[in-house]
Amino acid sequence: MTSRAADPNPASPSSPSGPALDGPAAPAPGAPEDGHPKAPVRRITGAVWAALAIVYVVWGSTYLGIRVVVESMPPFLSAGARFVVAGLLLAALLAWRKGIGVLRVDGRQLASAATVGLLLLLGGNGFVVLAETSVPSGLAALLVAVVPAWVVLLRTVSGDRPGPGAYAGVLLGLAGLAVLTLPGLSGEVRIGGVLTVVVASVLWSVGSFSASRIPMPANPFTASAYEMVAGGLGCLLLGLLRGEHHGLDPAAVSARSWTAFGYLVLFGSLLAFTAYAWLLQSAPLSLVATYAYVNPVVAVALGALILGEAVTWPIALGGAVVVAGVCLIVSTERRN
Repeated sequence: MTSRAADPNPASPSSPSGPALDGPAAPAPGAPEDGHPKAPVRRITGAVWAALAIVYVVWGSTYLGIRVVVESMPPFLSAGARFVVAGLLLAALLAWRKGIGVLRVDGRQLASAATVGLLLLLGGNGFVVLAETSVPSGLAALLVAVVPAWVVLLRTVSGDRPGPGAYAGVLLGLAGLAVLTLPGLSGEVRIGGVLTVVVASVLWSVGSFSASRIPMPANPFTASAYEMVAGGLGCLLLGLLRGEHHGLDPAAVSARSWTAFGYLVLFGSLLAFTAYAWLLQSAPLSLVATYAYVNPVVAVALGALILGEAVTWPIALGGAVVVAGVCLIVSTERRN
């Protein structure tokens, strides 16, 4: 897992592997006359498919894990502890395997990694954790599945034009999102929780989009470690500001919540998030986005089988429309 890559669309800037130039410089060999380097080709290797498989399956199961954790743990404090522990473990593992030098980054790279970490983990994952105190895990996963549609809209704002197929997929995804909000509008779940997941999906999209366009650390695992620590500290701070520590009794946390917490640290964060962070720098973003229509299937199935969550007609119909929209977006992107 060491190959570098960029989005296959030439209009999309590549993920910088080092600090950006501070002033004008001569174009690199093979670069256009405007001085911007051509994006290297992202090869879809066996390592890419292995990382995708991890993200597909493990992340699909994390919605169930989160739902179990928040049964007896506060949302932001548990999420913060999870990411800080996972980030420190990853940093220690990197230093042990590669030497302490692997963790050295410049100020701009550190700021970029921290920004992406806050967007993905505080804004994206943290708000999902909060929402799952009142929203079924399967519904949360389906609401998050619309992420590729937000990414297409962000690309449009940045000047890229993904194509009519992608925009049709966006419309389908947003239509499915509208159907998925019906359980909240009808009072079956809290509408505030549904809207919180929607906000989380937008912030996650911004973080994923930004990761390929700002000067991140060259080593994606180093970037992942800093992202998790920054995002985790952000969650902890917000949890303290919300007063989640008042009356918190670790002895009152259930054994199944502790088990789910351990699973989320080791598999959801240390393994799957690191795989995702590597994929953002090593595979086409359109391919990475395919996790969004695999995760909900896993999450809905596990929620129904293990937690007995009901699969109502808005969830089934809205989920099917969202997945269809994401499939259209991804298939259009991969043909380009």
